[in-house]
Amino acid sequence: MTMTQAVDASQACEAILREGISYNVEHEILPSENAVANRLLSRASELAGAYQELHAKLDSHPPALKVFLDLLLSTAAFWNPESIAEARAGRARLAEVNRQIASKAEDLAELLDERSELHNQSAFWSNTQYHVCQVIETAAHDNHLFDYYVRDELRALRGRFDLKYWPTLGAFLSVLARDADDAEMEATDPLTVAATTAKRASLADFFKALFAAIEENSARHHGFLPTKFKITDETLASLVNCALGLGPDDLVDGAYVKRLRQRERQRRSTERAP
Repeated sequence: MTMTQAVDASQACEAILREGISYNVEHEILPSENAVANRLLSRASELAGAYQELHAKLDSHPPALKVFLDLLLSTAAFWNPESIAEARAGRARLAEVNRQIASKAEDLAELLDERSELHNQSAFWSNTQYHVCQVIETAAHDNHLFDYYVRDELRALRGRFDLKYWPTLGAFLSVLARDADDAEMEATDPLTVAATTAKRASLADFFKALFAAIEENSARHHGFLPTKFKITDETLASLVNCALGLGPDDLVDGAYVKRLRQRERQRRSTERAP
């Protein structure tokens, strides 16, 4: 590639970044992506080779070059190591919340059943909620849509069937307890899966999220990146170093990316094995 071609490649990539920044500023959106784009622009000298490769492989497949740069920005903005750590913490917290719901809902179910027995067997009545339909109506008192569309029909249904046809409040809570106890957590998107699968957090999590973003935007998944598109280890390292703003002591190189890719291939091969 000639010097002119190299300059043209860098200018094309940087023009896409600047256009994205202008659009986001004009519409007051995605400041975190703008921060990543500005980091890339500020470290242009480190990215000349990467831009040459991207331009050579993607410029003839519009709008693949813009799609790739956009996914790099979004992944670095929302799946950087700090964001991945938050996602992992959220997963741990969700597991703990479900555990507490299972325990406390079952305890409350037992108390509600005991209260019903006391109402029936003792000489006292506490004038508390006892019918599931009444609880629903009371809980929805600020829901105007419920009042307009549901309340009268629910009241009519309650009037047609007496208490023995409805679940008790204790049974209701027991279902919630079992539901929380049996809950199996699943990531809501491929990037979350990729970034949080490993037992230990590391920079590799970000690369895995980036690999997943590239795959999701490939022609195999009806995206705009060519099916056989693959960038070199050195280019990936340069892009990630600059997108994440890694300092001299934290920089990764092509050898790091190569080892990571090899481990990922081995992992997938093991998962596919019978």
